[in-house]
Amino acid sequence: MRPLWKGAISFGLVYVPVKIYVATEKKDIKFSYLHKKCKNPVQYRKYCPYCEQEVNAGEIVRGYQYEKGRYVILEEEDLENLAPEAAHSIDIQDFVDLDKIDPIYYDKAYYLAPAAGGEKVYELLKRAMQETNKVAIANVMIRSKVSLAALRVAEGALVMSTMFYADEVRSAGLIEELNYHVQLHEKEIKMAVGLIDSLSTDFKPEKYANERREALMEIVQARIAEERVTVPPARPEPEKVVDLMQALKASIEKAQRERGSPAPAKNRKKAAGRSKG
Repeated sequence: MRPLWKGAISFGLVYVPVKIYVATEKKDIKFSYLHKKCKNPVQYRKYCPYCEQEVNAGEIVRGYQYEKGRYVILEEEDLENLAPEAAHSIDIQDFVDLDKIDPIYYDKAYYLAPAAGGEKVYELLKRAMQETNKVAIANVMIRSKVSLAALRVAEGALVMSTMFYADEVRSAGLIEELNYHVQLHEKEIKMAVGLIDSLSTDFKPEKYANERREALMEIVQARIAEERVTVPPARPEPEKVVDLMQALKASIEKAQRERGSPAPAKNRKKAAGRSKG
């Protein structure tokens, strides 16, 4: 795997040079959207309706809409100058107990591997976290986005999970349907607890599979085997732009050859002069 990011973990005055690798990947089946009529892929363009033209990446800037139709423009330098030292640093703020973190805060997971020369201090941090059974809470910047993150030990490595900030997690109290009132009997609670106990086991992630994805792949593979496939017609190649005068001259000469027309008067005079000589 190729590292996504290189930098260092910092806690106190200790620096651990590390590389970040993406720990997870989506395996959903991705569909292409085709034009029903010709079965060619539909294009999604970056288009400016005011200028009536397509816009390339170099012509796009970041704008924050603070009122409807009114924007503040931010340049790349503005973002970089906010915290230039954070671009390649995982700054540990606190150490907490893992069971104190609600999973709702977790976003995406990454593996941290020691960079060249950082193996000993990496192992030291990992061993200390194992001994104390603690999780590190840190700030990290990945691809110009600053995130809260949790570092823990798993599978013999440091694993970092980016997290949502508190103001990014919506309160369940905003959901009107949760404001209900019911009465439960003790017997009902004991039966529900007993059912949970009977279904309880160790978590084995390999036990679970995406059945819908597997069923879709079965359909896809069956249709490939039956040769029920679609090949969209090739798009016509754009004609080469040629010099207009050359094109006209070539067209006239071609027409004369095909029709057996006499050469222009100027050419006939030249030919007559050569024959007299």
